[in-house]
Amino acid sequence: MATIEEKTTPICCQKPAAAIVANTSSDPPPKSASAKELKDRKKTISSDIGITVMARAQTCHPLDPLLAAEISVAVATVRAAGATPEVRDSMRFIEVGLVEPEKQVVALADAYFFPPFQPSLLPRTKGGPVIPSKLPPRKARLVVYNKKSNETSLWIVELTEVHATTRGGHHRGKVISSTVVPDVQPPMDAVEYAECEAVVKDFPPFREAMKKRGIEDMDLVMVDTWCAGYHSEADAPSRRLAKPLFFCRTESDCPMENGYARPVEGIHVLVDMQNMVVLEFEDRKLVPLPQADPLRNYTSGETRGGVDRSDVKPLQIIQPDGPSFRVNGHFVQWQKWNFRIGFTPREGMVIYSVAYVDGSRGRRPVAHRLSFVEMVVPYGDPNDPHYRKNAFDAGEDGLGKNAHSLKKGCDCLGYIKYFNAHFTNFYGGVETIENCVCMHEEDHGMLWKHQDWRTGLAEVRRSRRLTVSFICTVANYEYGFYWHFYQDGKIEAEVKLTGVLSLGALQQGETRKYGTTIAPGLYAPVHQHFFVARMDMAVDCKPGEAFNQVVEVNVKVEEPGKNNVHNNAFYAEEKLLKSELEAMRDCDPLSARHWIVRNTRSVNRTGNLTGFKLVPGSNCLPLAGSEAKFLRRAAFLKHNLWVTPYARDELHPGGEFPNQNPRVGEGLATWVKQNRPLEEADIVLWYVFGVTHIPRLEDWPVMPVEHIGFMLMPHGFFNSSPAIDVPPSPSDLDDKENGLPAKANQNGLIAKL
Repeated sequence: MATIEEKTTPICCQKPAAAIVANTSSDPPPKSASAKELKDRKKTISSDIGITVMARAQTCHPLDPLLAAEISVAVATVRAAGATPEVRDSMRFIEVGLVEPEKQVVALADAYFFPPFQPSLLPRTKGGPVIPSKLPPRKARLVVYNKKSNETSLWIVELTEVHATTRGGHHRGKVISSTVVPDVQPPMDAVEYAECEAVVKDFPPFREAMKKRGIEDMDLVMVDTWCAGYHSEADAPSRRLAKPLFFCRTESDCPMENGYARPVEGIHVLVDMQNMVVLEFEDRKLVPLPQADPLRNYTSGETRGGVDRSDVKPLQIIQPDGPSFRVNGHFVQWQKWNFRIGFTPREGMVIYSVAYVDGSRGRRPVAHRLSFVEMVVPYGDPNDPHYRKNAFDAGEDGLGKNAHSLKKGCDCLGYIKYFNAHFTNFYGGVETIENCVCMHEEDHGMLWKHQDWRTGLAEVRRSRRLTVSFICTVANYEYGFYWHFYQDGKIEAEVKLTGVLSLGALQQGETRKYGTTIAPGLYAPVHQHFFVARMDMAVDCKPGEAFNQVVEVNVKVEEPGKNNVHNNAFYAEEKLLKSELEAMRDCDPLSARHWIVRNTRSVNRTGNLTGFKLVPGSNCLPLAGSEAKFLRRAAFLKHNLWVTPYARDELHPGGEFPNQNPRVGEGLATWVKQNRPLEEADIVLWYVFGVTHIPRLEDWPVMPVEHIGFMLMPHGFFNSSPAIDVPPSPSDLDDKENGLPAKANQNGLIAKL
């Protein structure tokens, strides 16, 4: 497998260049222009408008993820600002992330400071734009937990290049603000999980309870630390609480054994995560440990009969001329698409500034920001402990902080561009996930085809897509998050679910209707997985413009009568969603319901408004009563679609701190009560999609990937199919039936069959 490794430098994301304060409408210099000619040209521009060309000091794009050095500066600055040594020693760093600038700052950076230099992003002004010599300093936002006082605070720290380079990053940031946030608990950290496991395993009553179940070797015991959620006042955020789940391996010398195959039930433990002490312990019910399932393991050579398949022949993906994408820092160009890749500790991968280069119409924006902002996994078994299993995996843990280094296993093939991710650990040190985000091209079968039956002539095009992804593990489950870009102008959002089921133990002869028995004494409870995609749309809108609206489309059957004498007529009916409360909508496959984001001031060649439509995939809603406890914190799950006007601080649909959150409907469900107008606005789509998992025996011992997602498709955005100019497949493909290898197709892919 060929890969393109990310090349990193200590600080610089881009090379400095010259900033020109001018309306450079004259012809660009020829490609062969010498350095002296370019220099003379700049002098001419400068003298024409009477402004001196200034050297640009900016090196990182405003949307680039924080560098390791910047994170170190931010942490050191906050720690140095602590009032006393005790306060400084008590600081625990939950998140350090980029403060994303205003959209106008991003436009300025893309127009004049960073290639490919797009002045058209800024509105034209009389006399030409006034361009500053440098962009505003980057800022970091820190979520800090004080372990001594149990307080959570938010800090904003200003960063500049000089702080991180010439000063070595030592206490040279500037605190812009610090605020204590009352009545919240921030996300848990992996360090806390490890400490909690050690505390529980060392607790004498717990050891005694395990001894009753035949376990004396604590190295066999797995303690999965689950956040307490909020079920009653006892879970209030005045205490930092966890209610762990327990499992037990059978062999201490087998690190890859599937320990989730032996759940320990009947033991209730409540842990004070601030002081790391057990607050409550009760051995409520002695449920025998399930016998070791001979089918429990999934490592190579340890599956059924200890023999793996031997008839799988090699399949090689080769791109002899390299990939078709180009990368400059975090800026990506591929097949008329361009965008930026970011990363946050909470969301993981973020896609910024998505645009399509459309011939004479130039760069056409589609979206400002795309990401997966939350996910919730509610279980459907009312028995203890499963009724309280409703994890908020982004808000309680962090998808980014749980991301994998794909050095340990990657599902990408061919030429791969990897991006590293940096984040802070609990104590303020900087950790790097190498090869965290993967980008590669994929052959995607047929793009389009037609054969003329009269002439026998055929035209066919193969589809290629660019895939950007990352994978994270949260306890027993793995989640792969993907954004796919297509040559026909589509964008697909996809989540792949895999990993190991979270099981329960049964008494002898017992069955449960709330799950599937998958082995003697083992059952897998029914559950659902919900994901929230936040899409800050910008269809044909430059930064600062608010010319989008949302239309719902439903297919209707025409009433019988003079307009439908043959009873075959149906049509698409559109309805403008005028306000936030009108825009709380659900999927309806029976009417082929979808939603179009349109630009109110941009038309195509037929005179209709240009747009992109959201096409749902398979979906569901929560299978829970209206008074379900988890819906207090996850009111956003009650509808599949929400639409809001852009507000900079509205990022998290369940509020920033869902962990032990006692407030009902915080976040999206509260924001929309303002019922803000949407007829012409800077539109943000919140799409909630999920899957109901009724486990099968075939999901054990490891669950094959399940795919869910949705499409963003151009709808009147182009004047004709953008896929029409994709080059045809070569005519020399080997079509013999003798098993000889096929020759390379137009995508440079060779399949050895």
